[in-house]
Amino acid sequence: MQDSSAPHPGSRISKKLLEAFPAFGSLNFRRYFPGQVVSMVGTWMQMVAQGWLVLELTDSAFDVGLVAAASTLPTLFLSLLGGVVVDRYPRRTILLWTQTAAMMLAFILGIFVLTGTVTMPVILILSFLLGCVNALNVPALQAFLSEMVEREHLSSAIAMNSAIYNGSRVIGPAIAGFIIAAAGTGAAFIANGFSFLAVIVSLLLIRSAGMLAPEGERVHPIEAIREGLRYSLNHPIIRTIVIFIAIISIFAWSYVTMLPVIAKRSFQMDATGLGYLYGVSGLGSVLGTIFVSMYSRTIDRMVFISGGTILFSLSLAAFTWTSWLPLAYFFLFLCGLGLVAAVATMSATLQGTVDDRYRGRVMSLYMMVFMGFMPIGNLEVGWLSEQFGTGPAIRIGCLVTLIAAIAIIFYSPRVRADYDRYRKAESG
Repeated sequence: MQDSSAPHPGSRISKKLLEAFPAFGSLNFRRYFPGQVVSMVGTWMQMVAQGWLVLELTDSAFDVGLVAAASTLPTLFLSLLGGVVVDRYPRRTILLWTQTAAMMLAFILGIFVLTGTVTMPVILILSFLLGCVNALNVPALQAFLSEMVEREHLSSAIAMNSAIYNGSRVIGPAIAGFIIAAAGTGAAFIANGFSFLAVIVSLLLIRSAGMLAPEGERVHPIEAIREGLRYSLNHPIIRTIVIFIAIISIFAWSYVTMLPVIAKRSFQMDATGLGYLYGVSGLGSVLGTIFVSMYSRTIDRMVFISGGTILFSLSLAAFTWTSWLPLAYFFLFLCGLGLVAAVATMSATLQGTVDDRYRGRVMSLYMMVFMGFMPIGNLEVGWLSEQFGTGPAIRIGCLVTLIAAIAIIFYSPRVRADYDRYRKAESG
């Protein structure tokens, strides 16, 4: 049951804000939002502290990548099974368990560091376990958003959830740097552990959504996965979005991996300068999610998906050619705006069309492709950088992404026609 109770009548400003961000009309979403903000800031603190800790222990960039891989591999291999669990059990309960497990893992790592007993095997094991938790947590969270708000406000909720992620990407690393400098990496892990209490409290306050298990016939998990895959591949819109997000994951998102190289070689920046590059991109991403939240009900979604992707591709290509730092910041800001506007809209479109019976499995497939294919893109851009240089390598990805965006513009009328036929066949 969704709660759509609006805030008490107040000033004209509050009404305008509610019109711009309709997800906040839900009491449940208003309870969820602040807890998730605190938790995501803590998550970014841990990501920065963990990379710094590995460098302190081994002074190896390879080991930093190895730990990152240990935390992402479970998403690739376990997400589909996680989607089955999400479709069978109450999503709020699942989130309470996953957030509690992630909190305990953060505390355990912090204790190892503070006691001076941390080793690379310990970090790898804890990173892998956290990846297993996220393989269940991510599809559960995506599916749970649809239970907190009305369907027509889902685009706003997904955009605001994306804004949390990208906004915390700006704030979290800065706080992590301060904590690490003042008290060490162990304190950052402990702080992240406490940050999970905020989202756990928020979930406990949500009473009317996600309390009951999703309805549906219980079949063997393997057959349930097959059902979800068949449904996704036969659904014209879901199939198209999954293919497009695979291209985005491989050829577009991989530019983030090369930012340290560009910062050092093109702009002679140190770690602080690199943080500015990430921060500017993050600010653009936040603005992109705000645009989606404000205008998704009045502007055709293809404008955000194809237009945002084209803006990203052209801006990123321009970024690789400029040597003037203020202009580089501007192009990087546009990169974040365009890419996240496109991705947030695709996620909202997916959520708005999927049958509730398959929601967890479809979102797990989406997140598996989105997050699981990123290492492929990292390898691709790394190899091309070795062969042709970082700038040309990124521009090749921009070209592929641009072609895909143009193709989806011409292909969209056929997708819509196929979807109309699909709906008629399903209803008949």
